Amino acid sequence: MQKITPFLWFDKQAEEAVNLYTSVFKNSKIGTVVRYDESGAKASGMPVGTVMTASFQLDGHEFIALNGGPVFNFTPAISFVVYCNSQDEIDYFWEKLSAGGRTDQCGWLQDKFGISWQIVPTELPKLLGNGDGAKSQNVMSALLKMTKIDINALRKAYNS
Repeated sequence: MQKITPFLWFDKQAEEAVNLYTSVFKNSKIGTVVRYDESGAKASGMPVGTVMTASFQLDGHEFIALNGGPVFNFTPAISFVVYCNSQDEIDYFWEKLSAGGRTDQCGWLQDKFGISWQIVPTELPKLLGNGDGAKSQNVMSALLKMTKIDINALRKAYNS
């Protein structure tokens, strides 16, 4: 068991979210699913049979989803970073996770459930923090003009 596990509070879309996320990420699976029975449904206002909690893994990392009602909302203050080794990988995650959601600056997006993701190349920290201030500034300037990250454009900015 992983020591720290993200726990995601959904209004009523936990099952849909878990199904989407486990379909997008390799090495993923759904674990234990607990559904509201009559007493839980009455107390929560959720229909009987609705998912209460679902454990799942994304690329081997444990998560738990809860249908807890509209009490809390997700914000970009918490996000999940997906490091990608290629432009094809960036394009894949960008397309799958932004569908029905919103795209933002610098590789950030919110999926249709309001979860924030950062889809970034694995080499981004090296391009930004290499100790050469001018090169890092060029990369940052290029990055700030992007929504979905273009690795070749960042490399070009680094080498200019």
